[in-house]
Amino acid sequence: MALFEYFPNYIWNLSVAIAVASGAELGEIVDMCEPIKRAADEGADAGTPEFMKQWARKADTLASMAEEDLARGRKLSAADKLRRASLYYITAERMQGHGHPGRAETYAKAQSAFSQYIEYGKENCERVEIPYKGATLPALYTRAEGVEGEAPCIVFTNGLDSCKELLYWTWLPHALARRGISTLCVDQPGSGEAIRKQDMPATPYSEEWATPCYEYLAGRDDVDAERIGISGISLGGHFAARAAAYEPRFASGAIWGANHNWYEVQVGRLDREGENPVPHYWKHVYWVFGADNKEDFFKKIEGMNMNGHMDRIKMPFLITHGENDRQINVKYAHQAFEQLSNSAKPELKIFTSREGGVEHVGADNMSFGRDYIADWFADTLGGRTE
Repeated sequence: MALFEYFPNYIWNLSVAIAVASGAELGEIVDMCEPIKRAADEGADAGTPEFMKQWARKADTLASMAEEDLARGRKLSAADKLRRASLYYITAERMQGHGHPGRAETYAKAQSAFSQYIEYGKENCERVEIPYKGATLPALYTRAEGVEGEAPCIVFTNGLDSCKELLYWTWLPHALARRGISTLCVDQPGSGEAIRKQDMPATPYSEEWATPCYEYLAGRDDVDAERIGISGISLGGHFAARAAAYEPRFASGAIWGANHNWYEVQVGRLDREGENPVPHYWKHVYWVFGADNKEDFFKKIEGMNMNGHMDRIKMPFLITHGENDRQINVKYAHQAFEQLSNSAKPELKIFTSREGGVEHVGADNMSFGRDYIADWFADTLGGRTE
């Protein structure tokens, strides 16, 4: 199984693949991508304004069609159009460099469409805010299905360039809910609303914000404080592992992509080793980490390395990775697992061509990673698998 490659560059193809996995309609994908084929030839960075124009235009059309549905009292139909509108706005915005004209307005449209989608579609999704250093971390809470009283819950963290809405659309919260487990999708520092609306940069030391997330959940009357887990996708593979190492109250952990030594990967990217996840890459990472320049950036990310920390993880811990990951070499998954020496239940799952999910975080097929991680938490936190 391979990534759907519509364009001549990996970065654009990755965005399209994520959108498809998140619930895009194939015909709409064609409508948005066909006019920008030539723009893609200009390079992953240069053509992005045209990318945003086409994807935001389709989203605008869907939002106006949703208004027509609402005028006729058809809220469920409106909700589905608003879902896709939000997804296309998010994809358009995600592809732009920091400060690009129209980026903030596009993000605001995405947020508005998402909140309407949740309301009109009566989604199992509640917006919450976790107190953090005098501010808040915006999050989406999905409740376990078929559970009375306290249920297990997972803190689910973003990667470098995702947001809580894209976490929701990995459909992992839905898979967990069916297994009797709740999910908290968090815009942690450096991601989503935290960076865009509160100027809150990322930190390598994820326990700083993961502990407040744990304590928020432990204080809810519908969460079992003894059965709270932690998971992360892409760069969230570092954040979740670090949190598991330094917040021992988490009862189980699983990462969707082993970002074991992200610092080393960035050194390699200076020499163009591996693929980048977004256009305007260096401008993006400086913004995410609040860095002024290359020297400042590398100083701020010195802690993005789990060597010497994995042995602190005592809980059951799962590492998943695609064998053909073009961003983070599979060797980092093996390094992480080799150092997972004190886990109560260590497991390494490498996705191969037999099943799919071989690309970065399974962008070629996310279903296998989603099911494997959901079953892991059901097994380790007392959920159900049937």
